[in-house]
Amino acid sequence: MSSTTGVLRIGEVHAQLRREFPDIELSKIRYYEEKGLVQPARSRKGYRLYSERDVACLREAIRLAQEEFVPLKVVRLRLIDQGLLREDARGPLASAPRRAARDVAGAVVSRPVPSPNPSPRPDLHVVAPTGDSDYAALPQEFFSANEIMSLTGLAPEHFNLLVSMGIIEPRQRGGSAVFGAIDVRVCAQSRALLERGVDPRLLGSLRRIVEREVGVIEDMTSSLVRPGSGVSADKARAMGEDVAREVGALRAVLSERALSEYFDA
Repeated sequence: MSSTTGVLRIGEVHAQLRREFPDIELSKIRYYEEKGLVQPARSRKGYRLYSERDVACLREAIRLAQEEFVPLKVVRLRLIDQGLLREDARGPLASAPRRAARDVAGAVVSRPVPSPNPSPRPDLHVVAPTGDSDYAALPQEFFSANEIMSLTGLAPEHFNLLVSMGIIEPRQRGGSAVFGAIDVRVCAQSRALLERGVDPRLLGSLRRIVEREVGVIEDMTSSLVRPGSGVSADKARAMGEDVAREVGALRAVLSERALSEYFDA
């Protein structure tokens, strides 16, 4: 416990949470704060000060996101409903109305989702590869759940899993929950992995990896969008896209090396 009565510093919170979530990173705690899922107080010197309620809020947010694969917008609502987070809490997720955040529940198709296979090492099998180019020129901008499943051949139970894990997110249009063209491509690529016998929970891990990579890109490009940077919005976007491509190229090389070491071991 820190010298300030009744509160914990972020390092102390991290150590406490790691007893339940051994893989939790310090950056994830900061990330949840950035998303408005926890709002610790600050000391005069700017140190984060977490109350017992803040720690409970973090614990529940981590559990919902990592164990139940609940999208962060819905995590926020769950925290508010449980009295762990104030409804007026600020953050990126607070900008969406409560009804829009609850669209996730209304977007799933009406067939039960089976429990994920608990086996950490599923038996994989060969399937025909799915090419992303097959969905490069789609006939419309928005698609219903049934249209996506018809286009991609994704099973209803797998579609529900992707929605529940936040891998695809519905939006409201004309009073109905719809999905964008990019979601069709995500579903097609996910279907290929699921049909190989990949544990569905691992797709949630891939989503979190992507979120971390985007967070790195945001850190690298934050100076471009800072007020007074002198960089126009168009130029900042172009430079940011260049950085993203370079990060992607580096990741591809690092993955190639790691996979080579894995298969040659």
